Amino acid sequence: MPIQVANRRRSAVSLAKAFPGAHVIDVTSKADAPWVRLSPFYPHGGIPVPSTPRVRSQSVEGVWQALKVFETADVDPGRLHVTSMTGLKRTVRKHGPVRGHREGLHGDRLLAYQSARRRIYLPAYRWVLENKTSDLVERLRHLAGEHDVVLLDYTTNGDIEDSRTSLSHAALICLYVQGLWPHEED
Repeated sequence: MPIQVANRRRSAVSLAKAFPGAHVIDVTSKADAPWVRLSPFYPHGGIPVPSTPRVRSQSVEGVWQALKVFETADVDPGRLHVTSMTGLKRTVRKHGPVRGHREGLHGDRLLAYQSARRRIYLPAYRWVLENKTSDLVERLRHLAGEHDVVLLDYTTNGDIEDSRTSLSHAALICLYVQGLWPHEED
């Protein structure tokens, strides 16, 4: 049985009509336990920061936001320590256009968006799937073996190359469960 992704903003009626009989599981920061643990905002702690030896983050989103570089602001190591699942995002409204993501907290190289997805986001999120939520991944494999499963996320983009919209972590979960994890290096 397949695992699919749907937008969390869809109504329960719409989801039931589109995916009759499926297990519908919210994996966003608004989800119930235990599935909220699959959110990139969830503060697992101990997440290695790519290209930054011996530095750890509370959340995957903390890594992503900490290494983001704007026109008027460089990296923000404070984002690595946020445990509230709120106040993590850094915005262009406040800091100007994004210039890229720094390759490590102290790196000289700025990564373009696609490279940053592959070198920062994917390794950090895969680490969480393997080290902090492997029990949930196994539950999803089991559920998908019996019924269709639909994971709810705010975005449904599962194409690592498509930078028009944010990458869906729910789509990454689907790929991981199926053994189809995207290549992490450019």
